Amino acid sequence: MTFRMPREAMPADPMPPRAGYLAGPQRNTTLCRIARTPEERRLHWNIRHAVFVDEQRVFPQTDLDAQDARSDALLAIGYVRGVIAGAVRLYPVEPGSTLWQGDRLAVLPCYRAARLGAPLVRFAVDSARERGGTRMVAHVQLGNIRFFQRLGWRTVGDVESYVGMPHQQMLIDF
Repeated sequence: MTFRMPREAMPADPMPPRAGYLAGPQRNTTLCRIARTPEERRLHWNIRHAVFVDEQRVFPQTDLDAQDARSDALLAIGYVRGVIAGAVRLYPVEPGSTLWQGDRLAVLPCYRAARLGAPLVRFAVDSARERGGTRMVAHVQLGNIRFFQRLGWRTVGDVESYVGMPHQQMLIDF
């Protein structure tokens, strides 16, 4: 199934905050939470598609996989000034495990200057911790290793091929 980013999901900046999501006109105001509605989940997948299929061409048609069908997979979304602008997926590596995986971190290009990536990563870690997790792993594109290190993650092992591209496995204990 192919997901396309609707025009309204990628508005031109500046965008006024939507009532009920965020207060304040600050450019870098962010909010992260688990997607709660079918529309929020659809926008989560659309953001991933826009970044990993359309922009980066990591996947040829879709980045959806078996993890998206898991009942324990959490789809997190990040808002910038009331607009859903980022996404990250997280799930226990095995059902009931304290080791969690974070993946598919994506922020729409027009919102990257708002620095939503770090709040999304921190939110994923906090969400896993709240659900009994003690550690989280991620396969990180090489250009993002330093970003994750600044957030407290450490490299594990050598560079590996993940989805056909070089990635570094990283880990954080919490």
